[in-house]
Amino acid sequence: MNKLLAIVSVLFIIFSTSCNINQTKSSKKKSSKAKVIAPSFNSDSAYKFIEKQVNFGPRVPGTQSHTLCASWLQQKFESYGAEVIIQKFNAQTYDNVSRKGKNIIASFNPDAQNRILLMSHWDSRPFADHDDNAKLHRTPIDGANDGASGVGVLLEMAQQFSKKSPEVGVDIVLFDLEDWGPPNDVEIPYDEEFWGLGSQYWSKNPHKFGYTANYGILLDMVGAKNIEFFREYNSDNDARFAVDIVWDAAADMGYNSVFINKPGGQITDDHYFVNKYAKIPSIDIIHLDSGSKNGSFYDYWHTTGDSIDKIDKQSLQIVGDVLMSVVYNED
Repeated sequence: MNKLLAIVSVLFIIFSTSCNINQTKSSKKKSSKAKVIAPSFNSDSAYKFIEKQVNFGPRVPGTQSHTLCASWLQQKFESYGAEVIIQKFNAQTYDNVSRKGKNIIASFNPDAQNRILLMSHWDSRPFADHDDNAKLHRTPIDGANDGASGVGVLLEMAQQFSKKSPEVGVDIVLFDLEDWGPPNDVEIPYDEEFWGLGSQYWSKNPHKFGYTANYGILLDMVGAKNIEFFREYNSDNDARFAVDIVWDAAADMGYNSVFINKPGGQITDDHYFVNKYAKIPSIDIIHLDSGSKNGSFYDYWHTTGDSIDKIDKQSLQIVGDVLMSVVYNED
């Protein structure tokens, strides 16, 4: 996960956290149709998808692990009946090196005009630059939570789409070269565009000419224990109605202690570039932890400790349940 370290902090708008957003109204009218019961999300399956990614090794662009994982992801989506596009691109990283990336796009019900965009990043960071052991700062990470967790949830959703197709069209986009921003100890002027290289490319060059969606939902670090999702600032600013849709669905399912209806921090994540360049209103579901040792993200963020044993199936279940309800009840 990049986050560009552009967090105004998890306590970012602390002065307004006492403001309850329950009174905010969606810019979309609520449907009068009966609620659709979505297929059951299987967190055991999602966990196995995460484990499989981690078992390839760090998915760092330019490595064999990255190549093998890309082929596996393509095969899995195709086995679930998706129309799959591999979008190859070149992007210059912070160190002025041109690197090759692959965005993976899986489309369900591709002829439907009414569409939802679901996103995550599938690469893992080449630097454990927040590890307590400085000798490991140039070690690639497993990225079990930071990257693989969101992909695992989306793969399980794709599997359920293959069993019962939602009425809406769904495009799952997995971004590459998201997490190759400068290491923490490199002195370089901050630039938000050092991060999210795959989402920048896709947002400027969508996989289909004129592509658009009703809204987009980005998943980032959704698999740790004791997750909490606040309303991220850029999400609320650019796509408040979509935040309302997701957080209302969570509340309806009794998950309001996880999807907390209060303001959170400001993150420059992949959704930021989708909003900025593709003009698709998009939100970020991301776990922030102001009590962590790094003061922003969970304790193992950008460390060698971001491993499969940190993934919690209950967290996956909650996120999967909410997103399945959102997709199957989209008008």
